Amino acid sequence: MKIRIGILGYGNLGKGIECAIKQNDDMELVAVFTRRPPEKVKILTEGVAIYHVDQILDKKDDIDVLILCGGSATDLPVQTPEYAKYFNVVDSFDTHARIPEHFAAVDASAKENGNVAMISCGWDPGMFSINRLYGEAVLPKGSAYTFWGKGVSQGHSDAIRRIDGVANAIQYTIPIDEALEAVRSGSNPQLTARQKHLRECFVVAEEGADLTRIEQEIKTMPNYFADYDTIVHFISEETLKKEHAGMAHGGFVIQSSKTGWNEENIAIIEYSLKLDSNPEFTSLVLVAYARAVYRMKKEGMSGCKTVFDVAPAYLSPYSAEELRKRIL
Repeated sequence: MKIRIGILGYGNLGKGIECAIKQNDDMELVAVFTRRPPEKVKILTEGVAIYHVDQILDKKDDIDVLILCGGSATDLPVQTPEYAKYFNVVDSFDTHARIPEHFAAVDASAKENGNVAMISCGWDPGMFSINRLYGEAVLPKGSAYTFWGKGVSQGHSDAIRRIDGVANAIQYTIPIDEALEAVRSGSNPQLTARQKHLRECFVVAEEGADLTRIEQEIKTMPNYFADYDTIVHFISEETLKKEHAGMAHGGFVIQSSKTGWNEENIAIIEYSLKLDSNPEFTSLVLVAYARAVYRMKKEGMSGCKTVFDVAPAYLSPYSAEELRKRIL
């Protein structure tokens, strides 16, 4: 029997989830839910119905795991605790500073209703988080560094688009080369967020909008831009579509330490990603964790989980015996 997946939200991430399901033979897409008129949404999978979100509870017995594809700024803080009442869910909540409070809200809802909810999946938080944990565990006296980009941050772009007067926006996160090279040298520099990254925003404003106010709101936005040097460009919708249509991203997690009795040797662990499509890769991570959620539910677990709570074998479609033989 295949794992039955529902998708809530059919933007870039929702489309990526649909593609990811196609690549996983033990899964099937059974429904897509949208806030838009369903007749105006076209998906790629033949024979799968599209429903308005108001109909979602009618389908709860047909779905093993519901993947939530909303934004972290305003959608997921509401949606994940709400739908964890009725479904096993997975989300990509990526506002790092607010993960503890999001976890608490989702955990209470999921435990009360006997469901499993996986939050903050993707590559950061997600795959990068795991590599930070492994790095610190293996090199306990070291320093951990995370660099993002150069690439489009979906969460930051979404946060800009929520500002009054903004019609569209794309935000690039750009590592500062001097900081990256200093870390790779093994010198263990002390770096602030501002010293590690630059944020560059390309914004399409609505006609008559106050550009000065918009720029100020972006640059002072807590948890997103306030701690970084941020550049804001106002451009046309045509220019945005022509020059900023790509969704590339990537980054590095580096753990740098000294080894030996006198700490005379350098040890560096580096994990990196280079992605042509940020949402497509994020979607593949979400789908792998949907498999884990399904298995955890089958074993009688409930409550909110993060990537730290999932044994690697839960992510794979293969048996433990096959994994030991083929990969270990």
